[in-house]
Formats: sequence, C-alpha cells, structure tokens
Amino acid sequence: MYTYRELQASDCETIAIFPQNEDELFFMFPSATYPLTAGQIVERVKDRLKATVVLDQSEVIAFANLYDYNGESCWLGNVIVAPIHRGMGASKYLVDTMSTIARKELNVRKLKLVCHNTNTRGLLFYTKLGFIPYEISSRQKPSGEFIAGIHMEKEL
Repeated sequence: MYTYRELQASDCETIAIFPQNEDELFFMFPSATYPLTAGQIVERVKDRLKATVVLDQSEVIAFANLYDYNGESCWLGNVIVAPIHRGMGASKYLVDTMSTIARKELNVRKLKLVCHNTNTRGLLFYTKLGFIPYEISSRQKPSGEFIAGIHMEKEL
C-alpha cells in the first residue's frame, strides 16, 4: 500500500537516480541536465507547488509537483517513478494523488500536463487516466532534435 507526503530536501538524492537516461530525464524535467542532481531538483521546486513523494513503506519511489496555478487549473510536472516500481501501480497512485491535491487543496477544475510524442508509454498511460489531448507545441531536446509536446487535460 502506497502513501504520500510533502517532498523533503533529503528525498532529492533518491529522486535524482530515477531517470535512467537523457530521454527519461527530458520526459520528467526538460530543463535539467543529465545526470540529474539533487541540486537541480531543489532549485526546480522553489517555483512549484505541492512537491509530493510517494512512499512504499518508508522508501521514496515517485515524485511530482504542480505549477502555473491560475485559480481554475494547474499543470502536473516533474512526474517520475523509480524504475523498479514502474508498471506496479505507483504511477497511477501518484497521478491520482496529485489530482486530488489539485482539486481539494487548490480547488482547480482542470489538471493539465505536457507529454512528449516520443513518450508513447506516457501518452497511453495519461489517456487511460482520462487526460485528453488538446494542443501540440514544438519542443527541442538537448540534442537539438525537435519533437511535439502534446498538451493534455483532465476535468477534476
């Protein structure tokens, strides 16, 4: 059974090892430099809301936050799950938790996110959770390659 709590600074070292390569880091945190460091996470969450970790017993296994809150909607960001916990329900628990926090604590009606077109697993996952694509934007990977950012939203 998973639980969640607010991010603590000591969690950042653990979260920094979750992205296994540059592509995973780009999906999670496009402005970060691989390999991810605890310092990059600490800096990012300074301008984010409700930085949250999911625990399996006392082990940090997932992380996300919210941003660009405007009273009616906000964005889900920096979503990542430890590799050994992927495909086991932790991702769903994390997104459901962040949806509940957005609805109950921030009183938003829509939760939005961007998922890159090269993240097929993520696109299928978010669609399964009820997120609907509504816009596409151009994104540039650190390699210089351009890809599509698929903007998705879900009524809460």
